[in-house]
Amino acid sequence: MKRWYGFLVVSAISLGALGVLSLYQTTTAAPPEVRLPFANSVEQRFEMIRTLSEIRDLLKEQNVLLQSGKVRVMLVEEAKI
Repeated sequence: MKRWYGFLVVSAISLGALGVLSLYQTTTAAPPEVRLPFANSVEQRFEMIRTLSEIRDLLKEQNVLLQSGKVRVMLVEEAKI
């Protein structure tokens, strides 16, 4: 009779452990976004190239305007208080 109790206890513990372990599953949550410690140098270069191209285009427009002779410059002296 004692053997049956031992067998029942071991079986109950095994079934309990199996039940607990069967509830374990890997998470379905998305992994956190990977944030690099430094900025992306390739993106920075392209941004600098875009900015410099815009500046170059603006300077070309300014030079055309200045060379046309249609620009009037008026100097105004501010009152000193």
